[in-house]
Amino acid sequence: MGKVLDRPATPAETKRAELQRRYREACDLFPDSRVELIDGRIVVREVSTGEHNDVVSRLILQIVALVASREWGLWTNIKLFLGPQIDRYIPDLTIVPRNRRMWGEDEVYGDSTVLVVEVVSKSSVRDDHVVKPESCAVAGVPLYLVIDTFKGTARLLSRPDGGSYAKEEQISLGEPLQLPEPWGLTIDTGKLVEA
Repeated sequence: MGKVLDRPATPAETKRAELQRRYREACDLFPDSRVELIDGRIVVREVSTGEHNDVVSRLILQIVALVASREWGLWTNIKLFLGPQIDRYIPDLTIVPRNRRMWGEDEVYGDSTVLVVEVVSKSSVRDDHVVKPESCAVAGVPLYLVIDTFKGTARLLSRPDGGSYAKEEQISLGEPLQLPEPWGLTIDTGKLVEA
């Protein structure tokens, strides 16, 4: 009768385990900061500015009635579980259905969201526009919205297809943005940046 022996970890598995260990340590060291794992990097960001939070708040005011009527959750501090990828993101706003799937207590499956929103800050331009959309598409996030007040644009990505989105719509802030089903709602993007 043969014996089953544990196989030694591969260098990639060892590296992944070490990165996960360091990530957990960073989360413990910086409990009041946003700690994300992005493209193999541990990123610690300060709490968002008032202007950044104003954009999120103004968006919430436009969608809250529909979110409440559908009994969806409106979360501002939850990690996205992206499946086999190592990254962990904390979007500025995540809308989840009532019967969402969770990975542990603090991570929601990407494909169990209704909308993920990122408001670009000076330190997150590449991550919000390039890195995160690729991983979110792989994880099946159905709608990924990037609001970029520096460029004056809103960019809605939909129909995830592998590592990209099949549909992209970019508008200038001030123009209406139609959220497709299950939303069926138009966002007044001018109100997101009003003074």
